Amino acid sequence: MFKKILVANRGEIALRIMRACRELGVQSVAIHSTADADSLHVKYADESVCVGKKTSAESYLRIPNIIAAAEITGAEAIHPGYGFLAENAHFAEICVDNGFTWIGPGPDVIRSMGDKATARTMAVEAGVPVVPGTGLVDSEDEAAAAGERFGFPVIIKATAGGGGKGMRVAWDEAELRKNYVAARTEAKAAFGNDGVYIEKYLVSPRHVEVQLMGDNFGHILHFGERDCSVQRRHQKLIEEAPSPAVTPKLRGEMGAAAVRLAERVNYRSAGTVEFLLDTDGSFYFMEMNTRIQVEHGVTELVTGIDLMKWMIRVAAGEPFDFVQKDIAVKGHSIECRINAENPERDFMPCPGRVFYYHAPGGPGVRVDTHIYSDYLVPPHYDSLLAKIMTHGKNREEAIARMRRALTECVFEGLPTSTPFHLEVLHNPVFLSGKATTRFLEEEISHLQEGLRGRAKSEEG
Repeated sequence: MFKKILVANRGEIALRIMRACRELGVQSVAIHSTADADSLHVKYADESVCVGKKTSAESYLRIPNIIAAAEITGAEAIHPGYGFLAENAHFAEICVDNGFTWIGPGPDVIRSMGDKATARTMAVEAGVPVVPGTGLVDSEDEAAAAGERFGFPVIIKATAGGGGKGMRVAWDEAELRKNYVAARTEAKAAFGNDGVYIEKYLVSPRHVEVQLMGDNFGHILHFGERDCSVQRRHQKLIEEAPSPAVTPKLRGEMGAAAVRLAERVNYRSAGTVEFLLDTDGSFYFMEMNTRIQVEHGVTELVTGIDLMKWMIRVAAGEPFDFVQKDIAVKGHSIECRINAENPERDFMPCPGRVFYYHAPGGPGVRVDTHIYSDYLVPPHYDSLLAKIMTHGKNREEAIARMRRALTECVFEGLPTSTPFHLEVLHNPVFLSGKATTRFLEEEISHLQEGLRGRAKSEEG
């Protein structure tokens, strides 16, 4: 096992990694920007190093500064968490070349699966179902021909994309031609790569992902699925495990497909294969995330397996001490991402000072957060404040516990997405377990009406 790990991240995920390190008897090193000098992950770590100024580009994305921090502190390994440099193959290569163990899949795997067109080809070779689509398309005419071949609607996707950038839906040829140019322009600005491809657009699918992990001895296991269909602009807001739409038979099929893809690329460490689940029960490969996910905690709650500790143990060369049949999904878990956003103003980010914070508790409640009373939420990074997770013997109990937890949670000083989550947890479509990726689009008027009513009642 390692003696010291540098955590190349910030916020709640940095704390999550450090807590796993502490349980394993491993020292942790925090990096931070000048804006994060008083952040909780800095206070919790055994050592800390400032790697730059306030913005991400000047700190958390400065590879030379991070490597220098690892060298001067004597760290043996680097854990990237999620976001920032977690899926940057170049950073992974530099870590390895400088003698550090990279806690994640190999650089070649990150590179191949990070390119969506290449990942799609790998999926086909592994016998994993994919949505009808193309390779890279180089002209409007080629895109239009694909639309004609598959039938509209279709979706344009950036091959280096993520977070919904470089992604456009087209319902006819004219819209496809217009959106083709816009998608390439956005992809170039966001990722430095304007490559795009075309897929048939599934109108009302569910977003279901399979958690997996591979060790260094050829063992690849899956840990069931998560449903991430409640999204805003392709950003997940609520996740749950297991999916209300997945039967035991389908779970086995999706898990086996995810493992086949991982075996095809000789995968090790934690990863997630994301699928679109259509209304007829068919599922299609969407992409693979070569890192730990924000929502990994809901899987930990239903399986009882600490994914973060195993991610570290695998990187240290340890084999799994369990097999696939030992992994069982028990009960139900839900996660709400609480952001510093105003849901009544189109989820506008609202950084500022948290004058008072009170965390929810009680049976079946877990909170992953870096927030504390009098903490100043900086405007330079994402708006995530906390991940509230609940676990119950079934979905109904998990929802009831989440409602309770949200009403107990207090963030004084800035607006949060908490009222929105409460509205979702009372929405008939969500409660029925039938929410698709179009849930917010179709239910927004009802949710906004509920938010206005809730605000008036609190004022009264």
